[in-house]
Amino acid sequence: MSTKRGNWNSKLGFILAASGSAIGLGNIVFFSSNAYQYGGGAFYLPYFIALFVLGLPIMMVEFGIGTLTGKSFPLALRELAGKRAEFVGWWSIGSAMFITAYYIAILGWAFGMMVGAFGSLFEPGISAPFTPFETPTDSPSAMVYFFNLLATWWPVLFIFVIWGLNLLILRKGASSIEKAVRIFVPLMWVFMIGLVIRGLTLDGGFDGVMYLFTPDFEGISDASVWRGAFSQMFFSLSLGLGTMTAYASYLPRDADQVNNSMLVSFLNCSFEFIAGIAIFSLLFVFTLNPAGSTLSLSFFVIPQGINELSTIPWITRLFGFLFFFLIVIAGITSSISLIEGPASAMMDKLKITRKKALTIVAIPCAIGSVLCTLPIIIDKGLAGNGTLGLSILDITDHWVFSYSLLIVGLVESLAIGWILGADKLRMALNQHSKWNLGKWFNTLIKFVIPIVLLTVILSSLWNERTGLYGANVDLGSFNWLPWFIPIFWLAVSLSFSFYLTNKPYKK
Repeated sequence: MSTKRGNWNSKLGFILAASGSAIGLGNIVFFSSNAYQYGGGAFYLPYFIALFVLGLPIMMVEFGIGTLTGKSFPLALRELAGKRAEFVGWWSIGSAMFITAYYIAILGWAFGMMVGAFGSLFEPGISAPFTPFETPTDSPSAMVYFFNLLATWWPVLFIFVIWGLNLLILRKGASSIEKAVRIFVPLMWVFMIGLVIRGLTLDGGFDGVMYLFTPDFEGISDASVWRGAFSQMFFSLSLGLGTMTAYASYLPRDADQVNNSMLVSFLNCSFEFIAGIAIFSLLFVFTLNPAGSTLSLSFFVIPQGINELSTIPWITRLFGFLFFFLIVIAGITSSISLIEGPASAMMDKLKITRKKALTIVAIPCAIGSVLCTLPIIIDKGLAGNGTLGLSILDITDHWVFSYSLLIVGLVESLAIGWILGADKLRMALNQHSKWNLGKWFNTLIKFVIPIVLLTVILSSLWNERTGLYGANVDLGSFNWLPWFIPIFWLAVSLSFSFYLTNKPYKK
């Protein structure tokens, strides 16, 4: 039975894969939405500080432990910081599987919007089985189209298409991932740059860019802006999920992980800036207000702007298709890493084949994806999320995304900083690096990062005191979901972690 993990064929392949993992829905959807929500330019100073204080150091840690041990996240932590650290590693893997399930559900909706670009997305006369949208529209409406899509079983079919593409790309590990990202990652940049050019050449597009880059110092003093920036950085760089350590474990031990961390982080942030320019230029050209959730920006607001880009129908349809194609391929470069993290960890621990590991990951996650796309209407008046699937996704995202990544980052920094010793990792990184890390790295890992993450986690928990998330919305016979989902996530992920941590391990 072969359990060979494989290696990258080139450094370029690794950089493209790691940057592809970092570049995804977080860059196109969440960054622009957060930047708008937190006042445009007011978001940038905290964001840059988060990059240098949190993003780069944790990226170096995750790359470093992967290369140093040649193992996936949980077993790398075990080797460097003991069995209790392995437990946290498996908990991050378990939580990543929850994230994978709803992440692919969102990609299924994006796939549906992509197909709809050549269907009725940009046509008038559409309706949806919700009270506000029962009357056919006089003009094209992306919002009505999206909610009509949610109320059908088509997204279930689309998520299986996305799952099939992911498993096809992952079938041979690093070598097949590298072949895919060599195509997908450059395509993402080409399409996004095209969107920037189109936005800036429209009247008013430059005003959006000025809003994005003009700092509002009054906004910077708001604590929620800093919380948003640090959370965005952690999610955007795919930290705390085990994916970066898994990818780095396929590199030789003498890889320069300081340089690699800077390359991947700056590529990710550069793409976010470009995406911000493209989206803000469209927002200001068409005076669109992205009120509501982060989904509204990409599924309602931008398509509505695209509808106004040209009076020639086929150009509008083509542009809409390309935008959602961009979201789909950006999402897939991230979802393959979300799946590879758990798969590589199980291959390492259980000594099973890649095919079996992918099956173990895919089956429960695909079931979760189906649950997140269930078209059962539970809120016909749209006071909440409308369907059972979107309600499950929303509540799951709130708990798993808001807490698991940050808690893993906190424990990870404490384990590396105080058990392994930050200085020991720093010396290992410096051994093969052109850019030597100073003792400031030790201070960041041991003190600054734990304090920052603990502050963000506690402030988020403090905000929960006013009521359980989702409990203020009438979910009909599913009013038990707001308390069941967080309990289910914790029970399943912690049991999963306990079982695999205590499973006998043969090196």
